[in-house]
Amino acid sequence: MTEKPNLNTDLSGSIALVTGASAGLGWRFAKILADRGAALAVGARRLERLEGLKKEIEEAGGRCFAYRVDMTDRKSVRDLVEAAEKDLGTIDILVNNAGIPDAQHATRMDDALVDAVFDTNLKGPWVLACEVAKRLIAKKQPGRIVNISSIAAYTYSGNGAALYSTTKAAVVRMTEALAVEWARFGINVNAIAPGAFESEMMDGMTKRMGDIAQHFPRKRICSPELLDSTLIHLVAPASEAVTGTVIKVDDGQGVR
Repeated sequence: MTEKPNLNTDLSGSIALVTGASAGLGWRFAKILADRGAALAVGARRLERLEGLKKEIEEAGGRCFAYRVDMTDRKSVRDLVEAAEKDLGTIDILVNNAGIPDAQHATRMDDALVDAVFDTNLKGPWVLACEVAKRLIAKKQPGRIVNISSIAAYTYSGNGAALYSTTKAAVVRMTEALAVEWARFGINVNAIAPGAFESEMMDGMTKRMGDIAQHFPRKRICSPELLDSTLIHLVAPASEAVTGTVIKVDDGQGVR
């Protein structure tokens, strides 16, 4: 007899951590996870902005704790996990969303910017994923990790984001490698590679480069809500056999 497919996307009882949650995609990720029943820990540099997100989630009947975190500081990242676990319990869903652009041609970047981009986009997410996984493994508990890469991992126009593209390509390989390493522990590691979506980062890009949407197949910048179904699929019980996968959600923008 053929087994019925698992279509469960209820996240009740799960504890989710979302970084870079003070605006844009991270804000939306936190809200959609809360809507599906997860308790939320949200982290970002701007704690005052997180308090607004916390209020929205709680007013909708959810549970949320907000924390300031500096993704370039390993201690800050580890302290975030420690505090969230103390307040909520073991994190079994991680959305590794924090990231910054470079907006400079490679030969014009100073060392401080190079370090900030590498540390925020790659080192910090690596440390955070390992910290969450370490605790899940110790407690023999399964989990879901979703790293946020970018379509820039696969295509680059040459307009001053070479390091950003490099770090996002590294996030893809990090996802694949950690998925293999942690598969036996029941920890699924996947990634989403978004194209151009409405966010503070995108606002800065369009201010610098003008109407980039005119070059896209559908001539638009996408709304964050269009990522909801992909995120929920990757963190839900229904995705038990999905690991080591990167899903491009780019509206055809990266097709060349």
